[in-house]
Amino acid sequence: MPKKLLSLKNSKQILAPAIETTRVVIIGTGFVGSTSAFAIMMSGIASEIVLVDVNKDKCLGEAWDLEHGISFVPQTKIWAGDYSDCKDADVVVITAGLGQKVGQTRLELAAANAKIVGDIIEKIKRYTNKAVILTVTNPLDVMTYVALKKSGLPDYQVFGTGTTLDSARFRFLLAQEFGVAPDSMGAYLIGEHGDSEVPVYSHVNLMGENISALPEYDKKAVEQAYTKTKTAAYDIICKKGATYYAIALAVERIVRAILYDENHIFPVSSLLTGQYGLKDVCLSLPAVIGRTGIKKVMEIKLSPDELAKLRQSAKTIMDTIEKVK
Repeated sequence: MPKKLLSLKNSKQILAPAIETTRVVIIGTGFVGSTSAFAIMMSGIASEIVLVDVNKDKCLGEAWDLEHGISFVPQTKIWAGDYSDCKDADVVVITAGLGQKVGQTRLELAAANAKIVGDIIEKIKRYTNKAVILTVTNPLDVMTYVALKKSGLPDYQVFGTGTTLDSARFRFLLAQEFGVAPDSMGAYLIGEHGDSEVPVYSHVNLMGENISALPEYDKKAVEQAYTKTKTAAYDIICKKGATYYAIALAVERIVRAILYDENHIFPVSSLLTGQYGLKDVCLSLPAVIGRTGIKKVMEIKLSPDELAKLRQSAKTIMDTIEKVK
């Protein structure tokens, strides 16, 4: 960290760390937005958190509630602001939009949320072209495409949380099956953040060993873990009305990778430019995330079946994009 000189009245000059201000603006203070703000506040990764919402009272109430807990966490400045606060933002997180209801697919939200996200991007553009924009609003891949095209920003600067949460769910369920900690499990999904997401069975491993080579491997149990992953959001929504804790943690983890230039790999949704023969569609592939956004999209080796399912997933997203264009 850079150093600067501080002058004391009656002593020598001393070296002290310079403080770099990092600002995260969260658009939307519903369950996901407010919980994401809480997760970021708890981790202490940002020195400033700004909440923005069309519902001013709700936004102010969330900011006050968070502020009252600042004495228990790393010092962070939090306030209810407006789009002008995007001017000095390092990351803008978009969570605003209609939420998924019981029995409703993510893709059914496309038309309404495309208008909301499009309007948000127009307002963000008035104040910044430097912030990394992270979309969370569903249907995630379609909204990422809308945000990118509306913004006019480089492909690497606008992306979505993608299958980061789906992959975490998959690892958790597989870890239960193999009796290990979830972070010891190497597994992820690609494609749509939705019903057509693709499990990359060919790369699921423990300490580099593909699970199919392990004595306790049970193909049916592994496939069941994927099925539970795919229906997890629907199951949670049926029980409690919405999902927000796990996605908030995923948002915090991705934002941390951006602010700290970690070069961490996440399966996030970004614009494809020829990977696997796919173009002009946003979907999830493993990508290196750092200070400027996406530094590299990985084109991993897929089995013929996985590749076919990825292309079908891309078609599902493309069809929805065409409907909202």
